[in-house]
Amino acid sequence: MFENLKIAGRAIRTVFTADPITRVRRFYEIQSPDVEFAARRTHYMNVGYWSDGVTDIDTAADALADKLADAAGLKPDDTVLDVGFGYGDQDFKWLRERQVAKVYGLNITPHHVEAAQRRAQEEGLADRTDFRLGSATELPFGDNTFDRVVALESAFHFYPRSAFFAEALRVLRPGGVLATADIIPVSGDVVRAAIQSGPLSFVKFSIPKENWHDRDTYRQQLVEAGFANPEVRSIKEQTWEGWRAYMAERTNDPAFRAVVKPAVRKSMAAHWKNQDLMKRELAQLDYVIAVGHKR
Repeated sequence: MFENLKIAGRAIRTVFTADPITRVRRFYEIQSPDVEFAARRTHYMNVGYWSDGVTDIDTAADALADKLADAAGLKPDDTVLDVGFGYGDQDFKWLRERQVAKVYGLNITPHHVEAAQRRAQEEGLADRTDFRLGSATELPFGDNTFDRVVALESAFHFYPRSAFFAEALRVLRPGGVLATADIIPVSGDVVRAAIQSGPLSFVKFSIPKENWHDRDTYRQQLVEAGFANPEVRSIKEQTWEGWRAYMAERTNDPAFRAVVKPAVRKSMAAHWKNQDLMKRELAQLDYVIAVGHKR
């Protein structure tokens, strides 16, 4: 019960935080990592890419990281900037599997940065990583620094995202690529404030209205930032439904039940109870992979 009260208190504080940057940081401090990642092998915080046969969030989240890496064209010896990196699971994956030369990570949540820094030390990758606190709209790097800039399910938070696009173009080398995996409405007619599902509360409270627009506007903002021939492609059919179905059943998973207190499980089950409402609201949300090239 005490843990539920703490979570509720953090949520209320987040909702009533006026500053958008502080609100996002507090959003990622609501849930205890011990609960959020219970009975999981990774610390991804994305909805995942649910191709046929995928049944768990860790495999789906790995797949989404691969989709973004493919879109960005990550290759050996690239210098990569990952903005809003969470705990950095994708970065360690790309260092191992794509053999990128170095990953710089920027994040506004201190405990995410600290966790990624610890992991880099533990895995002997401190010399190939640089995780630090910072703002996506004021990147603390010089012009023409990176081969790739990526944002894995984070750019919808950036205040505003269009300023991030401009900064990404500045820090990319000529020929460099920006790639994002991002959440937007299916059309500009979707009313953000009308979202009622508890699990989708982040849409209402941590996506600024400046970022609430469809694929056409997203593409146009990339053009206005200076990117050549940007592409904004929906992968909605491979994301939302798989995530919803998995999360709706998570509290029934024996491995999860073995490590999470009954009161917390009960609260989570209630949070995810109204699946009909969630399905209706998820139908209004798009999920895109966007790519832009610097001339």
